[in-house]
Amino acid sequence: MIIFAVAIAAGIALSIFWGQNWSLPRSPMAGGATTVINRTSRGFEQPAPNLSEAELQDHLEGDRAFEAVFVTPPAPVNSGLGPLFNNASCAGCHIRDGRGMPVKGQMLVRVSLPPGYPTTSEEQEVIFESHPEASVTLGNAPPVPGIGTQIQDQAVYGYQPEAEVEISWQKSFGNYADGTTYELRSPVARITLPNGKPLPPEVLTSLRIPTPIFGRGLLEAIVDETILALADPEDSNKDGISGRPNMVWDTTAQKVVLGRFGHKANIPDLLQQSASAYVNDMGVTNPLFPEKDGSSDIDDRTLNTATFYTQTLAVPARTMVDDPIVKQGEKLFNQANCAACHVAELRTANYEIPALAHQTIYPYSDLLLHDMGAELADRRPDFAATGTEWRTPPLWGLGLTQTALPYSGYLHDGRARTLAEAILWHGGEAAQSKEMFKKMPQSDRDALIRFLNSL
Repeated sequence: MIIFAVAIAAGIALSIFWGQNWSLPRSPMAGGATTVINRTSRGFEQPAPNLSEAELQDHLEGDRAFEAVFVTPPAPVNSGLGPLFNNASCAGCHIRDGRGMPVKGQMLVRVSLPPGYPTTSEEQEVIFESHPEASVTLGNAPPVPGIGTQIQDQAVYGYQPEAEVEISWQKSFGNYADGTTYELRSPVARITLPNGKPLPPEVLTSLRIPTPIFGRGLLEAIVDETILALADPEDSNKDGISGRPNMVWDTTAQKVVLGRFGHKANIPDLLQQSASAYVNDMGVTNPLFPEKDGSSDIDDRTLNTATFYTQTLAVPARTMVDDPIVKQGEKLFNQANCAACHVAELRTANYEIPALAHQTIYPYSDLLLHDMGAELADRRPDFAATGTEWRTPPLWGLGLTQTALPYSGYLHDGRARTLAEAILWHGGEAAQSKEMFKKMPQSDRDALIRFLNSL
């Protein structure tokens, strides 16, 4: 009995020291009952296995909408592309529903003017004529006259793209504490307007690659109170982590609500996420972002089924959960305080899709904004998000990222080619965690990466 009591006390002490109860076994069922056992290149594309037959048919219809390639109007099928766009289909950016690459057609450039920057009524009219999304409030990221909020670098016949975007890579080098060297790279965008001039200096830019889309319905099914309870904007517990919610404009509800999707949590829900992607990425107007006369290229049914597809994709199960090195890596992950932002376990609540309701899930995210330091900063505000803040990205399925799409990148602009590089770019609130990683011996660094690859 004495030995048992001592063991319990030691366990509690270690849990307090490491900040998390890492000793609890993690379920391989990362998405609860929506989990699939599939660690292949198609692992992100599977429907949740617990959908009803009717829901499965809706999912498959949404899959067809997601794969649809749009063409120049007028056309009998999939008409409405452009005239300016970045890609011709949802699946063209979200290849196999996973993370994207920092290449033309996938790398996007979000743009805006500084908050409060003056524009004339004539400029506002020009903005709306080609960018219906500008009809709604965009918070402190006002659209750029002649461009809108996203550079569309492709155009149909007879039109000019808004700009040409060329990416070059700047290298930097560093050392781990054991003397091992590493190389990092960061993108440098050269943006040229049709008149041959660069963007005006006052225009703020932010490079983005596509995020994975599986499991998003589960994230939508988490109630606001759960996410807000994780926030600690004043760092009252003095752990150096101060997650903040982004409060954004809900176009449907016409009010400010909690943001949870996108690299800066600047989108409130998956319907608005889908509608924004249609109009910004493909130039396809829709019921949420229609033409000036109220018409649109796609109808409610198409927008809703494409949204339903992203809501009902399954989450791949974890692998190697009993591997001793993976277990050691998870301990190191918690010891480095990574779990303060990458919260392992969350719970969904009542939801419009019953299959996603009341699930215990393991996304490894708090869906909050965190200061990630100057080196990752885009210096572009986005509602409540500052230029140094980014949403904690979910880590589930991380080990399948480059199985689904080889050479896909990590972080918001795809600069990190490996998980180690992604960790080494962490700064701001995560700087201490990065330093702990740098001080680990090679075997511990390998164990932590092996744990991440088990997700």
